[in-house]
Amino acid sequence: MSTTEAGVPAITLTEAELDRHVTHAPTRGLLTGPGLPADTDLLTFSPLRTHGLRTLGDATDGPFHLAEELRGRLVIGELLNPAGMDRESILLDGATGEITTAYLFDPAEWRPFAPSLDTLLRFAAVTEELSGLRGRFAALAGQYGPGTAAEATRRLLALFEEGTDGAVPPYWKAAALIRPLALAAGPGTASGLTLDVPARVLDQEFGYGRVVRFEEIDLPATLTHEPTRRFLRETGLPEEAVLFHADTDAPLPTLTEYFTTERPDDRVLATLPAHAGHLVRLGYLVEDNSLVVDGRTGAVLTFSEPGATLHALNTDVSTLAFTLWLLHHERTIDEHLSRELTTTAYDQLAAAMIHTLTAVDPTPLLPDTAWHYWTELFQDEAGGVL
Repeated sequence: MSTTEAGVPAITLTEAELDRHVTHAPTRGLLTGPGLPADTDLLTFSPLRTHGLRTLGDATDGPFHLAEELRGRLVIGELLNPAGMDRESILLDGATGEITTAYLFDPAEWRPFAPSLDTLLRFAAVTEELSGLRGRFAALAGQYGPGTAAEATRRLLALFEEGTDGAVPPYWKAAALIRPLALAAGPGTASGLTLDVPARVLDQEFGYGRVVRFEEIDLPATLTHEPTRRFLRETGLPEEAVLFHADTDAPLPTLTEYFTTERPDDRVLATLPAHAGHLVRLGYLVEDNSLVVDGRTGAVLTFSEPGATLHALNTDVSTLAFTLWLLHHERTIDEHLSRELTTTAYDQLAAAMIHTLTAVDPTPLLPDTAWHYWTELFQDEAGGVL
């Protein structure tokens, strides 16, 4: 095995290393010639460098009753899932060149990934072009809105269908349907917040009359962050979304006012954070989580009543609105697909959702964010939020 440093490091294998394991001629030619990149934005082939060419049977080395067809598949890489998620291994059928994926702790549950290594590399490359709005997506640079996201999805799906005879594997279908949604709202050049979210985007998604916009008198004096005040007046938040319910009884209370007025005998009142008078309650999430905005900075947080703890949720109300839109829109997409993604590739869908959210809001990636509500929620297959 060797690596070359020609722009992107490549991992190549010798004819002797491939030996009888890879008989598919195009695959042998790729592995002994141009080779594989060690890493892309979505995949890593670095396990080849670490472990060499291994069969699935050798890699699992456990009490699995694998069919011989599975035992002989070669472990060549991993999916680069968000932090905290298990990594799915990339498997190569040396006789046909077909690519599948499976978790090494449950290798019998495999899924189609690409018809060949060459197609896989092309899929990864065009997905990276989407992320950077370059190459075949360069014309979309500077354009934002649900229409732009839909056009990016159309282009990406068409590129995937070219290599799969129209039968796009679930991972790539999730990538095409979910990752472009990061383009649904543009950077906050006008709002003074992270994103510019036009009011019509929420109206179209949740329905006219189902988005609450607050009057100036409804906003407490402790909410001094002017971009947040303006967003709540002009753009607003959905009255109800997936797991979120807005406080529509005006005026909006601070966290101190809420517990003092609504639950004066509650033990939580004695455990409120010291700056609870600056935390404005916008509504609540399930499981006794108040959703609040820091009136001084505009940061959006959750206050967990059982643990009396504050956790970062979103950078500001614009990315909160985007997250609620993203959750609602994903459900609409998957219902149209007859729940295909949630039933066949929930983990891959969750990874695409986390990637899309972090593309516009880095809160889950910040070093002081030890726990993040949305990230945990997306991964909770049993809870069925997606």
